[in-house]
This record gives sequence, C-alpha cells and structure tokens, in this order.
Amino acid sequence: MFQSIRFSSRLPARLVRWNSTGPALPPLMATLRTDLKTAMRAKDTTRLNVLRALISETNNAAKTASPIQTDIQLLSLIRKRLNASKDAAKEFAAAERPDLKEKEDAQVVVLEEYASQVKTLPIAEIKEVVTNEIAAMINANTKPNQGTVLKALFAPGGPLDGKPVDRKEVATEVKNALS
Repeated sequence: MFQSIRFSSRLPARLVRWNSTGPALPPLMATLRTDLKTAMRAKDTTRLNVLRALISETNNAAKTASPIQTDIQLLSLIRKRLNASKDAAKEFAAAERPDLKEKEDAQVVVLEEYASQVKTLPIAEIKEVVTNEIAAMINANTKPNQGTVLKALFAPGGPLDGKPVDRKEVATEVKNALS
C-alpha cells in the first residue's frame, strides 16, 4: 500500500522566535505602566486618567520622527501636561467651576509626583558649567551669545553632552549669565 506523507513548510510555533526591537523606552515608563495597573486595582480614577494620557502620548510619539527614549524627554512631556493642567485650573477658577478646578488640581498633584521622580543635574552645577563655558569662550576671543554657548554645551564631547539636564533650564541659566 502506498502511504501519503504530508510535508509542511511551516515550522512549529515553538521553533519560531519573534523579536520585537522597537524603540527603547525610558526607565520611568516601566514605572508608569506598573502604576497604571495598581491604579486600576485601586480604582484611582485621577491617577488612572493621568497615566493613560502619558502612556498614550508616549506611544503616539513613538510613531513620529522623534520618539521619547529618555527620562528627560518624558520629563518635558510631563511638564507640558503639568502646565496645561495648571492653565486649565486657572481658567476653571475664573469661570467659577470649582468641580472642574478640583479635578485639574488633583491631576497637577499626580503629575508633580512623577516629575519629581526624574533626577536631573542640580541648578548650581548647571550654573557652574555655564560660567566655565562662557569664560572659556571669552578666553578664546569668541563673543559668547546664547546660541553659541548652548551649541558648545550640548555638542558631542561637550560638558553637558549625554547628561540628564533639561535644555530649558540650561537655556535660562545661559540667558541669566549673559545678561
């Protein structure tokens, strides 16, 4: 008798290895995701809404040309949401809507908690680096202005290259030092 042998071109599922090499997520993102789960279990709606919004914006940014890959970039996103919530709270207070103002104030508290978790260089250290860079430019007979100082600070191999600093804070310190 003739036995038919069936050949399959497919590999068994256990032999296939799937690899997801998407963009690297910042360390704070893992904290946000675990806190999302605990907020769901605790039914903490304010924290849940804030965390869902932050995770959603991070996921949306991953699809753009500049995905969020560091805690500093995530911190700038958190600060942006923080300022928006503060502005909304002021508008609700002006419109005499205390219920909505309380909701925004609760979101501000949660956002400030997560913003404080990101460790950045202290302002004193940033001031010291900025004054040293300006002094080096003056010694090299280069007229320092805000743009050239910032480029020199963040250039590859520069004093602040790769360090956890908020560029906005550095820009204000450079502006203060030059005036």
